[in-house]
Parts: sequence; structure tokens; C-alpha cells
Amino acid sequence: MTVEIGVILPTSTPDPSRPILGDVRASARYAEELGLDSVWSTDHLIASGPMLDSTVVLATAAAVTERITIGFNVMLLALRSAAWAAKQVNTLQLLSGNRVVLGVGTGNPAHGDIGWRAAGIDYTERGRLTDEALAVLPDLIAGRPAKLADGAEATLAPGSAVPPIFVAGGGPRGHKRAARYGDGWATIAQSPEEIRANLAAINELAAELGRPALRATVVAPALDDDPARAADQVAAYDEAGVERVILLPTGDWHADYDRAAELHRRVRN
Repeated sequence: MTVEIGVILPTSTPDPSRPILGDVRASARYAEELGLDSVWSTDHLIASGPMLDSTVVLATAAAVTERITIGFNVMLLALRSAAWAAKQVNTLQLLSGNRVVLGVGTGNPAHGDIGWRAAGIDYTERGRLTDEALAVLPDLIAGRPAKLADGAEATLAPGSAVPPIFVAGGGPRGHKRAARYGDGWATIAQSPEEIRANLAAINELAAELGRPALRATVVAPALDDDPARAADQVAAYDEAGVERVILLPTGDWHADYDRAAELHRRVRN
């Protein structure tokens, strides 16, 4: 089984009453020492709970590690201009030695629209803006000339290797976005059966576009507390087309990472 096991860094929380804010440097180093595959940061300007800036978090994680993948889960492209987003990503690529994975999404409605309003972005336009950014992002990151949505041509220097890009989102628009622009697709807490059905729809669209089939990243899957049973569940995810599992911290990130490492050992043995 080749499913990767990653963890969210302690920089945000889905529950405002239980903020999970910890030492990014210590947690990133510990995840690497344990042999985990990746560390991740969530992204928003103003969320429903405390949340640190994703780019700064990942730059910090990259600076104190050597091997582990660092990832956006997920970057809200529409909160930034496409060129600025590309500059942030390619700078992280260059500084980390090409260890970035870029998850992209349009935002969880649970956070409301205040973050978008604070950035001067119409919340209802976030899907269109995300599509426009994804269309030019690879060229911008690579340092190739890219025509922006307003018709201007821009070239970033220096360019970098374009990281793998996975696209989050359900429903027809999310499926089309992933099929057209993604190297993978991401979802939260879906079962293997749900993921299999969604991937079938996405990959049918990808085939029509002449693009290769995608695999999935699942965030916060409902895994059993028993490591052996959890490993069996991950095997079911593997069979459904999952390439990566990302686990959330629950408060004590040190203990959570230990559990993730035990799962990793069982999955890889």
C-alpha cells in the first residue's frame, strides 16, 4: 500500500471554542523525525476560528526540515491575485527544494464571507476567480509568459518547478475544476465508497478533456482509534483511489502525530 500519511500543523481549528495553535517549528520537525510524509497548513484571511497565514507557516516548516512535503490544504486562490499566489508558491518551491504540494479550493461556507469582503473580493465570484487563476498558475510558477484575466502578459522571475496541484470541492463545478486543472482531487471526511463514486465522475470528465485519471486526497477521514483497524480502513481508501490521507490535530499535536506515525508504519508494512 502506498497511501501517504500527512498531518495538519497546529495552526488552525475547525472548532472556535478549541483553538489549536502550537509551535510550528517543533511540530514540523517532529513530523519529519517520525517519518510522516507531509505537513499541511489551512488557509483563510478571516475564519470562524483562529488561523495563521498559510504561506508564512509553510515557509517556517520548510526552514526547519529537509525531507518532508509541505502543503497548502487548501490555498484560497481567489483571495489573492494569481501572480502573487504564484510568487508565493514558487518561492516556497525554491526555498524548500521542490517539496511543495498545492491544494486549491474556493473556501468552506462555514467561515462566512467576511474574509472575502475584507480582501475586497465578491464572495459569489470566488469560483470564477479560482478558475481564472488555475488557468495561468502553472505558467506563472514556472516563469513562463502568462496572459492574465485582464489581458496583460506577466512573467515571474525566477521560475520554479510547478508543484503537484490538487483541487478540492464537490458537486459538478468542483468536479469540472478538478478534471480540467488538477493533478488530484481532495475532499473532507468522505467514505471510500463516496470517494470512488466522485472519482468516477471526475475521471470521466478528465478523459473527455484528454487528461490523465486523478487520485484523491482525503482530509480528516473517520478512522478507528485502534491502529490495526485504522490501517484496514486506509487500505479501503487505497482501493477507492486515495493517494493521501491528511489527519487533523485534536489539541495535543504531539500525541496526534505519534498516532499518525503508528498508522504510517502499519500502512507501509
